[in-house]
Amino acid sequence: MNGTALLALISLGAVGGAHVLSRARWTWRTPRIGIALWQALGLCWGVATIGALLGLALLPYRSGVAGGLPGLYNDGAARLDTLHMAALLGALSLTGVLLVMLAFAVVRVVRARHRHRALLALVSRRDSAVPGTLVLDHPGAAAYCVPGVRSSKVVVSAGTLELLDTAELAAVLAHERAHARERHDLVLLPFASLRQVFPQFRLVGRCLDAVELLIEMAADDRARSGRPPRELATALLRFAAARPAAAPSGTLGVASRDDIPVMARVNRLLEPRPLPRATRLAATAAVPLVAGLPLLLIVLPH
Repeated sequence: MNGTALLALISLGAVGGAHVLSRARWTWRTPRIGIALWQALGLCWGVATIGALLGLALLPYRSGVAGGLPGLYNDGAARLDTLHMAALLGALSLTGVLLVMLAFAVVRVVRARHRHRALLALVSRRDSAVPGTLVLDHPGAAAYCVPGVRSSKVVVSAGTLELLDTAELAAVLAHERAHARERHDLVLLPFASLRQVFPQFRLVGRCLDAVELLIEMAADDRARSGRPPRELATALLRFAAARPAAAPSGTLGVASRDDIPVMARVNRLLEPRPLPRATRLAATAAVPLVAGLPLLLIVLPH
């Protein structure tokens, strides 16, 4: 089996792996490794799919993808028939669409954050009870962070200050600062742009939902460090009962309106189940393997 066929199989395998991983629950026990696996799987699918199309297009050069590109550059498309030309155009189109939609997602998020920061400058205030945090005079429950390159802002509503006690509020603020510190917004961008490219595929939406939940769990783990997990768990339940509105575009909120993910987060906070060491090591080793195998097949001569 040549490298092009292997790349095609890996591309299909990545789709199957995404289907399995979107339904997996063991990743909840180690969300950071789960996030890394999702990133590796997304990279694997993109590289393998584009590589398979390029490999098919460059078959007349009989040198693999990396070896065939110089030949294509030197004599143009002289050796390509209709099938190979269609594969080449498919590879170039897919690459272009993925890159353009990623850039579009970045621009859209940056603009949304810029608008929201300008709004916060007008309507928010400082409060000595929550130093380093902006407070909105709104009776509803809200807590979110606005990530940024130079600085990030954590925002809470006046309703949140009344809803939570001091310990619960500290846990929520630690959760939001974890989002900002670990730049979870950058993790979400490729998956959000992928959903824009393939909005009709429900699997893509499930993948984004799975990554969003893992990001929240990773921030939960950071927030509960050094404090009783019940504080954050109680805060999440209070937020869920208050039915908060969705976080503004371009921001990351502490709780969703979906009761199932909230209860999953609460249960793992109150009853943590560490992943067995062997499973953790295997999942960690799978990350570079999944991400690097398509790249290796593209570079190696066929």
